Amino acid sequence: MASFPITESQFGLLTSAFLWAYGLANPLGGFLADRFSRSWALVASMFTWSTVTWLCSYAQSFEQLLILRVLLGLSAAFNFSAGLALVSDYHHGPTRSLAIGIHNTGYTIGVALGGLGGVLADWRSWRFAFSLVGLAGMAYCGVIAVLLRDLPREGHGEDAPHAARPGIRFGEALRSLFSNGSFILVFVNMAFCGLISWVMLGWMPVYLQEHFHLTQGVAGLSATGYANVAGVPGMLIGGLWADRWSRTNPRARMYVPAIGLLLTVPGVFVAANTGILGLAVLGLILYRLFGAFTDANLMPALCEVVDRRYRATGYGVINMINAFVGGLGIYVAGVLRDRKFDPSIPFDFVALFLLVCAILFYFMKPRCAPDTGPGVASGNVLADGRS
Repeated sequence: MASFPITESQFGLLTSAFLWAYGLANPLGGFLADRFSRSWALVASMFTWSTVTWLCSYAQSFEQLLILRVLLGLSAAFNFSAGLALVSDYHHGPTRSLAIGIHNTGYTIGVALGGLGGVLADWRSWRFAFSLVGLAGMAYCGVIAVLLRDLPREGHGEDAPHAARPGIRFGEALRSLFSNGSFILVFVNMAFCGLISWVMLGWMPVYLQEHFHLTQGVAGLSATGYANVAGVPGMLIGGLWADRWSRTNPRARMYVPAIGLLLTVPGVFVAANTGILGLAVLGLILYRLFGAFTDANLMPALCEVVDRRYRATGYGVINMINAFVGGLGIYVAGVLRDRKFDPSIPFDFVALFLLVCAILFYFMKPRCAPDTGPGVASGNVLADGRS
C-alpha cells in the first residue's frame, strides 16, 4: 500500500481480481483435466503460476500489479481441480477422504507459511517474497513433471497410456452437474465457504495488526500461521473419521463437515470480539481445526454426488463460485473499512454463514454408487450419473 500508494479497497481489489480470474477459468481448467491429462494440467499450471509470481516482484504500479494478479488467477485455475481429481482416481472407498486430507495439508501448510510473507517484507521487501516463491515454484515444476502420472482410464486397459476422452463435452458436463440437486447444494455451499474463507484470509491479518497494534509479520503469523497449522491435524482427523464412518453410514462425508462447521462458530466469534490476543489466536485455531473437516471431505462428497467422468469439471465449477463470492466478500470488507464501519462486523457475518454451510451439508445425499476400485467405474452408475 505504501509503495504505490493505494486505498484499502484497492488493496482488497488485488486479491479480488485474482479470485475472479481464478474463478472464471476454473470450470475450463477442470474440464481440460477431465478431457485430457490431469498431471500435465498440474505441471503447466505450476510453471505459469510461478513465472507470473516472479514477475509480480517487478511491478512498478498498481495497474501493473493488478494485471499480473489477474494472470496469476488464470494460471492457478488449472491446478487444484486436476490435483484433487488425480488423487480421487487413485484412492477410492475407505481411503479417499484421508488421502484428500493428506493432499490438502500441503495447501494448508502453504497458507500457514504465507504469514512469512510479512516477515520477509519486514526483513527485505514484499518484492523479495514474490521473487523467492516464484523461483522456487519454477524449480519444483521439474520434480512434478518427472514424477506425476495419470491413472489409465477405463476402456484403455491397466497398462495403456493416458488417452483423451472424445466423448466428454463441456456443455454435457454442465447439464449433468446442474440437473443434480445435491450438486446444486454443494454449489451454494461453496459460495458461502468462499465468502467465509477469503474474508478471513484476506482481512483477519489486517484486523489483528490494527486491533492489537502488531507488526505485519506478527499479524500474519497470528492470523494464518498458527491457525493453519491446526488445519493439518483437522484434515487428518476429519478424513480418517469420515472414511471409517462411511463404512456404516453412506452420508458420513456430508455429516463430518457439518459437525466441524458447527464447532467453528464459537472460534470465529471469539476471534472477532475479544480484546486478548491469545484468545483471538485460540479462536482462529479452533476455526481452522474444525473447518478442515470440510477440506478433507468436499471432494470425496462430490465424488459421491456427481458422475465420475466430471469430477474435475464439477470441482472447477464449485471452485469458480467459491472464488467469485470470496473476491466479492474481500472487496466489500475493504469498502466497509474505508467507510469506517466496526471492523468486527464482517467476521460476525462469517459466524452466521458457517451455520448456513453446516445446514447445507446436512441436506446433501449421495447419488452415485461408490467406486469399486482405482481406475474402474462402478457398474451401478449410469452415464448420466444416476445410481
